[in-house]
Amino acid sequence: MFPAHHPVRRFGPPPALVRLALVIPVVLTALTGCSSGPDTTARSAPAAPISSTAVGTPTPSIPGAVGKPVTPTKVIIPSIGVSSSLMELGLNADQTVEVPPAEKGMTAGWYTGGSVPGETGAAVIIGHNDTRFGKAVFHDLKKISKGADITVSNNRGEPTHFTVTGTESVSKDSFPTDKVYGPTKDRALRLITCDGDFDAQGHPVNNLIVYATLA
Repeated sequence: MFPAHHPVRRFGPPPALVRLALVIPVVLTALTGCSSGPDTTARSAPAAPISSTAVGTPTPSIPGAVGKPVTPTKVIIPSIGVSSSLMELGLNADQTVEVPPAEKGMTAGWYTGGSVPGETGAAVIIGHNDTRFGKAVFHDLKKISKGADITVSNNRGEPTHFTVTGTESVSKDSFPTDKVYGPTKDRALRLITCDGDFDAQGHPVNNLIVYATLA
């Protein structure tokens, strides 16, 4: 889970911010880790902001519906029993990415700084593994297999199917930023949660990343 009172851990600063940091001083904060111990408040965290040009196309508008963007609203992974609505995750004042609050641990979130699932670029969905309330939405994400279906529906009721191409458990200290957040011509989806052994503070030391592409 992502406890409030522990140091944040990295999902990896997106490439756009890395380039920006060469010109403007920016404090890159890291992604909060999940923890085996109780937390007292929900904490936000993955990376830092990325522009739409860094990860894909901007959010498209529904034809004939000015000001009503297409947004993902639900993710379903039949093979591991996941069915969750999607909240929108933006940026905190400290330029970390929000994560779902602990009390909504069974709800995943779509990072609005990335692409819309199904559009060109990398779309990112983040979910807790565990919270102080128990098992969370992506607790069984480590069981997902290559070739599994991930369905993301939008606010128009349109489902978009993705096929898992691989998974990767990586140290939070060496997060593959470019691979996850970087530009791609694919219509890609990444799911991220915590993984691995616990450190001395009770944080999992890894992030689990699931890679998928449009089916």
